[in-house]
Amino acid sequence: MLRLFRLLVLLVVWGGLALGLALIFFTWDLPRPEAALVATRRPSVTLEAADGRLLATSGDLYGERVRLADLPAYVPGALMAVEDRRFRSHFGLDPIGLARAAVTNWRAGRVVQGGSTLTQQLAKNLFLTPERNMRRKVQEALLALWLESRFTKDQLLEIYLNRVYLGAGAYGVDAAARLYFGVPARRVTLWQAAILAGLPKAPSRYNPRAAPDAAIRRGTDVLEAMAAAGLITEGRARQEAEKMTLPPRPSGDAGWFADWVQDDLAESFPGSGDLELRTTLDLKLQAVVEKRLDALLSGPGAAAHASQGAVLVLQASDGAVRAMVGGRDYRQSPFNRATTARRQPGSAFKPFVWLTALEQGLSPASTVSDLPLNLGGWSPGNGRWRARGELSLEDALAHSINTAAVRVLLAAGGAKPVAAVAERLGVHGRFSNDASLALGTAEVTLLDLVTGYAAFANGGLRVTPYGIARAEGSGRVLAVPLTAPQRVISAGHAGEMRRMLNAVVERGTGHAAAVRGQRIGGKTGTTQDFRDAWFVGIAGRWVIGVWLGNDNASPMDEVQGGGLPAKLFKDIVEEMSG
Repeated sequence: MLRLFRLLVLLVVWGGLALGLALIFFTWDLPRPEAALVATRRPSVTLEAADGRLLATSGDLYGERVRLADLPAYVPGALMAVEDRRFRSHFGLDPIGLARAAVTNWRAGRVVQGGSTLTQQLAKNLFLTPERNMRRKVQEALLALWLESRFTKDQLLEIYLNRVYLGAGAYGVDAAARLYFGVPARRVTLWQAAILAGLPKAPSRYNPRAAPDAAIRRGTDVLEAMAAAGLITEGRARQEAEKMTLPPRPSGDAGWFADWVQDDLAESFPGSGDLELRTTLDLKLQAVVEKRLDALLSGPGAAAHASQGAVLVLQASDGAVRAMVGGRDYRQSPFNRATTARRQPGSAFKPFVWLTALEQGLSPASTVSDLPLNLGGWSPGNGRWRARGELSLEDALAHSINTAAVRVLLAAGGAKPVAAVAERLGVHGRFSNDASLALGTAEVTLLDLVTGYAAFANGGLRVTPYGIARAEGSGRVLAVPLTAPQRVISAGHAGEMRRMLNAVVERGTGHAAAVRGQRIGGKTGTTQDFRDAWFVGIAGRWVIGVWLGNDNASPMDEVQGGGLPAKLFKDIVEEMSG
């Protein structure tokens, strides 16, 4: 008997020691729960289109802190029905749920069901890393027990509903409700609550913006779970499932615009607070541009070996960017060919040569020779143009005659004055310091080229392109750093340039851009071996720039600026006006 007693004592001592060592092993790096309850996150940036519709978000998006009493009962009800029906009765761990999950998984031969309670999920989300191993599961259980001892069931639900990650950078039901449905959490409908309740299982897979069909299927499962739990009838579940419709996604490829407006946020809005930015983007116009460019590249563009394109729509009066497409597919290539790619503009640069000549005293009626020209062994060609001898500056621009362009540049004082004029209008590029500049051998971006044309459209004012119209941070309106339009050329010269650009479309190389009932101006551009094709046009208050080409600068099949780019411009203007 004494020997048995000693054995029991030894077992208790060594068992206690082993238990102590196990607790040390599982808890030595356990986070301090009180400190972890304090939310830490990245500042969020919310971008809205010009009409207030959500465009994009980044960072960690939090809404208002919600109280359980302020929410419809079906919001927490839907969550408990699909995630933890015995939440109100268990102590943080659910032995029945664990046993059921174990049997189900054993029968299936794989893990198809989990046994974690809402409290365990909360512990994992608040305190632990996503790492999955036995040690983390034990820590999760310990923290769940601590949470249950520290908070009431209603408090735990509130913490969960305010802190759970629900996809697309949204934390908490209020942020998610505003993001996905445009309403605060207290105003969500039953079917909307079902979709939100279905997100914790896989926020990315069931994201209503990225995967609306999957989100609706998951929401339907939640409604069925609510019916099975007796929270709603089966008939009500079917009715709500039939109501499930998700708003259309924001413009598919507006990512280029979103990236562009966020490039200088740190300088424009210093600090680390949340930002809500109303942008200049017109979603309807953006959708038109995307659709038209994709159709062109999929059809005639593909046949002509043009694999990429970019389109930019600028409001001429002040520089607001209304639409921006930087390529064929943002998901495949986020590189922005509208703002970053520098390409030779070809004859689309000639208007700056002509403007320089006007400022030197010439006029649209002044004459220039189109005969062959030789400058130190360099002889620019005129393609299929048959020389006439003398013609007006207006006609020379309308027909984009290269020898005349070189002579106009020389009459205007050479390459340096022309480059200075282009810079003055907002075209920042790498300018050659020889007569070839007249033919567009500079390297510019589509954004800069369109900006330069804005002065021809608005009466002589240089504009600075911008994408943010209004900003709020920490609940107050912030000053948006905008540059006011500045006069850089006389109204008279701007009017003369506008009339000559109209002639390009009415009787010159840009005739394919003509739109019935509208006075259209613009200029075509084609580079050597058909590597780049441009059209920059003016339609009413808009300046619209189009570029087509290939990323590797390989030649297209005789694609000229007066062809596909001009036709794309026309298609866009006609649909905008329709």
